[in-house]
Amino acid sequence: MRKILILGTALGLLMGTAARADDLTFAVAGPLTGPLATIGDQFKQGAQAAADAINAKGGVLGRQIKLQFEDDQCDPKQAVSVANRIAAAGIQFVDGHACSGSSIPASAVYAENGTLMMSPASSNPVMTDDAAAKGWTNIMRLYTRDDAQGAFIGPWIAKEYAGKNVAVLHDKTAYGQGVADAVRATMNANGLKEVLAEGINAGEKDYNALVTKLKDAKVEVVYFGGYHPEAGLILRQAAEQNYKFQLIMPDSIASPEFWQVAGPAGEGTLFVFPSDPQAKPEAKEAVAKIQAGGFKPEGFTLFSYAVIQAFAQGIERAGSDDPTKVAEALKNGQSIDTVVGTITFDEKGDLKDASYDINRWSDGNYAPIAK
Repeated sequence: MRKILILGTALGLLMGTAARADDLTFAVAGPLTGPLATIGDQFKQGAQAAADAINAKGGVLGRQIKLQFEDDQCDPKQAVSVANRIAAAGIQFVDGHACSGSSIPASAVYAENGTLMMSPASSNPVMTDDAAAKGWTNIMRLYTRDDAQGAFIGPWIAKEYAGKNVAVLHDKTAYGQGVADAVRATMNANGLKEVLAEGINAGEKDYNALVTKLKDAKVEVVYFGGYHPEAGLILRQAAEQNYKFQLIMPDSIASPEFWQVAGPAGEGTLFVFPSDPQAKPEAKEAVAKIQAGGFKPEGFTLFSYAVIQAFAQGIERAGSDDPTKVAEALKNGQSIDTVVGTITFDEKGDLKDASYDINRWSDGNYAPIAK
């Protein structure tokens, strides 16, 4: 009897191991620590909520989704190390990375190893343009591109602030400079020329010299391609010099940490973000569940959720977890249903027909404005 019990226990363990081995493992890669950890937390919360919801309904082709979280701190070198670690582990699907400066170098590792990478945040066109030029079919993004964002907000700035002194700044990153250049080009094409254009060094604590330069140039409007830590500091230090300008940002400041850094100096700050996914009927159930867990699904949360949904639907459509076949199935022109709406990918792996809101920060919260 003892032998039978031991054998039964061993068999049970083996069966459990076999079941776990049959799980679908997706990696989630982003800045889980460091100054942009808020974005990483949004990735993590969104992906986990999606996996839980899909698993509760039976999983993907009868298999449960498991997630492995990887921290790249939005640092290019760490992103490459993370990508190599993911590839070495045999993980074939990556929800990430966040910063374009991380996604672009990491994509080369994924392409070499046949891994399907889909970013829920990286917007620099180089990521998918270069991949397409090199014949890499497994690099995608479930987010918008800088050139599309530039085409949206640049003409609006030119019209809204015609005759004003406008400066265009960026933080010298692939993301920040990429989006600033796109906005600057379309703004110029619509008749408004900036009085100042330059890059700043991210991570500094003293931007008073920059503020003085803006003040001396009588700048009334600043478009800044960068992230919330620098944006908040620039605004605070401007306020200390009794200087106020209209700050316009890209999507990076859709985070409560912007207000924590800027405080009241952030009042009235404008930023562009894809049309609010939290307001979409498709997101209602997901938003309620995430909020019930004590997290507000703002910023990139629902885009990360949608990446997991895309992987699941792609695998089901392909009838296989082969990442190349899944990428082909996702780019076949048919739409997929996600919490950010019904979406379709083009042949490069970019979203078609992106739409945007202009949001305003006020008293610690933000909401779309009428355009």
